[in-house]
Amino acid sequence: MEPPASVAVRPQVVVLTGMSGAGRSTAARVLEDLGYFVVDNLPPSLIAEVVRVNDLAESPRRIAVVVDSRGGFGLDELTVAIDDMLRQGVGMLVLFLDADTEAIIRRYEENRRPHPVARATLRESIAAERALFSELRATADLVVDTTDLNVHQLRERIERQFREGEPERPMRVAVSSFGFKHGPPRDADLVLDVRFLPNPYWEEALRPYSGLEEPVREFVLKHEDAGTFLAQIEQMLDFLIPRFRAEGKSYLSLAVGCTGGRHRSVVVAEELGSWLLQQGVSATTEHRDLDR
Repeated sequence: MEPPASVAVRPQVVVLTGMSGAGRSTAARVLEDLGYFVVDNLPPSLIAEVVRVNDLAESPRRIAVVVDSRGGFGLDELTVAIDDMLRQGVGMLVLFLDADTEAIIRRYEENRRPHPVARATLRESIAAERALFSELRATADLVVDTTDLNVHQLRERIERQFREGEPERPMRVAVSSFGFKHGPPRDADLVLDVRFLPNPYWEEALRPYSGLEEPVREFVLKHEDAGTFLAQIEQMLDFLIPRFRAEGKSYLSLAVGCTGGRHRSVVVAEELGSWLLQQGVSATTEHRDLDR
């Protein structure tokens, strides 16, 4: 939702939320380093007041509010607060950090801190919190799964999305390549399988190269099916992106997979990323399994 023309542009407000143990503290520190005014454990009903006070400051800053299960808030309360800010022309983005249960258990066992949702066991606490957040996760603008990310990788991911200022408008598209044998990404909105294309791996001369290098790129793209596939995906994205944007979605994660994540998926991801940039879409491209 775009701010009404009559409303002055205000600092962007990021609502940082998600599962305990998924990296909220790290993400909050990154946003603070990027110049955000970070308020931790804020009840949703006070978001409007923080925005109002910030607007009165001599040099207003972008705001990040950390909302989590420690406050025992209801989803309805947060939704109402966000909708109210949008009606006032305040740009809002909900960033949800997630991780699978085993990863969260491992992290809690390492730091020995109590879980904020008290249940008989840690696993039950995590399940209760996941149920509490299920609807919020489904409607979040940006979901980052930190299961396979260390602290440094999470910092890089957050910096990449937020360092340029206002990541929420226009829509940002993150294109990534991966290998199915390493598992698909957990937070992808769309997953494309390009294993139907001839595999450069079986060409001995091409095996040492990656999809970032011209011999592999030429091999993959010379096949008619590659061009047909790219044209159809570009047509699909032409259709989807404006409709996602109209529904208020500000971030789209597109993952392209092949067997190992070094050849075909890299080539196709690079082609789609370049095409998106040519269309004026804010897009980034990364290759998860390139060095495996």
